Amino acid sequence: MTPAQGAPADPAGVLDLLRRGDMELKGRLPWSSNGTFLVELCLGDERRPAVYKPLRGERPLWDYPTGLYRREVAVYLVSEALGWGLVPETVVREDGPYGEGSVQRFVPSHFEEHYFTMLERPELHDALKAICLFDVLVNNGDRKSGHCLRGEDGRVWAIDHGLCLHDEPKLRTVIWDFAGQPLAPARLDDVARLAAEPPPELATLLEPAEVDALAARANAVLRRPVFPSVRSARAYPWPLV
Repeated sequence: MTPAQGAPADPAGVLDLLRRGDMELKGRLPWSSNGTFLVELCLGDERRPAVYKPLRGERPLWDYPTGLYRREVAVYLVSEALGWGLVPETVVREDGPYGEGSVQRFVPSHFEEHYFTMLERPELHDALKAICLFDVLVNNGDRKSGHCLRGEDGRVWAIDHGLCLHDEPKLRTVIWDFAGQPLAPARLDDVARLAAEPPPELATLLEPAEVDALAARANAVLRRPVFPSVRSARAYPWPLV
């Protein structure tokens, strides 16, 4: 397993807080096409901000079924299965202020930075390459530059994964700068493990065909272990940032 780029001091405690903490609505986060809210979670003496995406706030899409919040959780599970630590802890909550939805640990970040600014820093390229490969695996249909964060903890994080894990090809991303470069052997070991055994919890979040497609994409990466090249203008999201 490739070492994760770091982890919270108590990830089990963070997950427990996300699952069981009392949730207080603080406000809506701007610039989101779907309803996305900042909440504060409280459990005993612990308080922590989180991002809440309720089903009720989703805008219907013709090519994705309702329940995009489940994909947020599924992508977190894939990140954990790979051992790459790219996605903040994310869980399903049934009892949010607006009903069922996903709740993700809020990551304090240098929000003036994004993929394009981090690309200028060679020391961050390994983390950006990990996100690039991750997006291929989860079939990310909307990787904007602003969905890559540089946390105050020094880590590079990936967020906003509602449009992922479709069984049809949907990859749309700004991360094409590594096209044609070979993948790191250690990453391939992780991909092989995912191909052989996707997280069993995905069965409660995705359709069987979508889980099968995840394994198929992982096997395709193993057969051709290089970063893909852009093939059309439709491969880019809009806006880019």
